Amino acid sequence: MTQFPLPPGSTIGVLGGGQLGRMLAEAASRLGFDVAVLERDADSPAGRVAAKLLVAPYDDPAALKALAEASDVVTYEFENVPAASLETLMALEVEVAPGPKALSAAQDRVDEKTFLNSQGVATVAFAAAATAAEAAEAVAKIGVPCLMKTRREGYDGKGQRWVEHVADAAAVFEALGARPVIVEAPADFVRELSVIAARGRDGAVVAYPLAENHHEGGILRRTLAPAATTPQLSEQADRIAAKVLTGLGYIGVIGIELFELADGRLLVNEIAPRVHNTGHWTQDGCEVDQFEQHIRAVAGWPLAPARTIAQVEMLNLLGEEVDAWPKFAAEPETRLHLYGKREAKPGRKMGHINRVKPLR
Repeated sequence: MTQFPLPPGSTIGVLGGGQLGRMLAEAASRLGFDVAVLERDADSPAGRVAAKLLVAPYDDPAALKALAEASDVVTYEFENVPAASLETLMALEVEVAPGPKALSAAQDRVDEKTFLNSQGVATVAFAAAATAAEAAEAVAKIGVPCLMKTRREGYDGKGQRWVEHVADAAAVFEALGARPVIVEAPADFVRELSVIAARGRDGAVVAYPLAENHHEGGILRRTLAPAATTPQLSEQADRIAAKVLTGLGYIGVIGIELFELADGRLLVNEIAPRVHNTGHWTQDGCEVDQFEQHIRAVAGWPLAPARTIAQVEMLNLLGEEVDAWPKFAAEPETRLHLYGKREAKPGRKMGHINRVKPLR
């Protein structure tokens, strides 16, 4: 079995080859680690900066065996990798972090909210449905308007629709593919926040300051951090993060999306068991960013402080917006982070910029 902390020169395996994997690989490299990536695409952002690339489906037994043999610990860059793949890796006696409990919870929206409530963490009211008739019953129970989402998959606003009338429930259920769904009450929130937090192998928990997020069309557009907040609100977010991380027995960085209500309470919208888009501001706003923090955690190193050094406005660059890179590169207050994706499709995250200002 692997002995922790991992020394420099060890190899960290990553399931997934997108931009998050790329930035994890860059952070690992700074600490002296090699990275082995398992990815379906032979020309992926992470694969091009990794020491080793395995091209295969995420559930390919031979590829998982090769990843296990090459790695001292394995992590993942997004939550849609099969939970069974993690079980396979663990059966091959390689350490996996975060573990399958976190991945399973995040892959099913009903399981996720059920877990959160079991830890004393508040969410909106919700109900599950697997048929059109059950969907109508769930909508009647929760009340309208409400949001119907597929229980599994769907991100950046996909796989969800508003239900304005109980009579529409069956049609919305069918429009979502007649798959099991969750029906959620709307959150009467004043703003969307998130907390990026980490838990180490020794149980230590570190949380970054709250970030304020703005979405367009279900896609994160802009993050302001640290968010303007009160000590009470920050302490509430830290308590939520600690409950979630401890309840999952979590190792690594997690993103927790929050709704701030008018009365000052925080509700959890969802959790992401990985480094997170709303934490990209930490790359230029903190002493140690979320990517290095994750590598530290999974490698069994001490967690770093989450102290801020600047105020940051993070903007996602979608599609052809990336073509403005010369303009951004010329702005003295702007830090440009590009993902190396070959094709700029509409709505595709091609990079982000962090506009940096002194702390207030």
